[in-house]
Amino acid sequence: MAMQLVIGNKNYSSWSMRPWVLMTQLGLAFEEHLVRFDFSEGSPFRRTVSSLSPAGRVPILVDDGFAVWDTLAIVEYLHDKLPQAGVWPADARQRARARCLCAEMHSGFSALRGAFPMNIEAKLPDIGEKLLAVREDARSDLTRIEQMWSEQLQSSGGPMLFGVFSAADAFFAPVCMRIRSYALPMSPEVQAYVERVAALPSVARWIAEALVEHDWVVEDEPYRSKP
Repeated sequence: MAMQLVIGNKNYSSWSMRPWVLMTQLGLAFEEHLVRFDFSEGSPFRRTVSSLSPAGRVPILVDDGFAVWDTLAIVEYLHDKLPQAGVWPADARQRARARCLCAEMHSGFSALRGAFPMNIEAKLPDIGEKLLAVREDARSDLTRIEQMWSEQLQSSGGPMLFGVFSAADAFFAPVCMRIRSYALPMSPEVQAYVERVAALPSVARWIAEALVEHDWVVEDEPYRSKP
């Protein structure tokens, strides 16, 4: 039986994007179960997700009835289950560094994520410019990401953060989407990496499917009042 990945709307759900892109890009077999975001009490989203995870959030990986509901835990579960799949870099030190970067993303950059929620369909360069001018915390997050990516690309030689695709690139794919949607300024080297990530078959497919959703979720639209 194939693993099942429960996700939210592809246009908005940055956390869902991470394991989906990882599994799709690596060719890992899974069944997608997309549950439309609806945060009202008793909604299908709340019922479905709560039945699988006490955290009540997506994504959730279900393997033969066993649920894993934290994104980093999902990545580690996949690595343990399929150690030759390429989830993490093969070299021990590079694997540790990749885990450091993913953990930093997992627990940090709250200002960037709060100011610029993922919205693949939207084009909001004016919002990006306006908020960066007044949000020092978001600027600081963006500077750290640019530094992190630049150093790692120089170290590995690219085209991905650790040479070949790994969980690190999947973890930062939603940040790449934010940079594109809000036209956040980056160095030419980093901008080129953003576009390489967007061109990955898995990411390109996620983007295409996000663009055809046409599903307006008010809670995820802080900057627009209508589609």
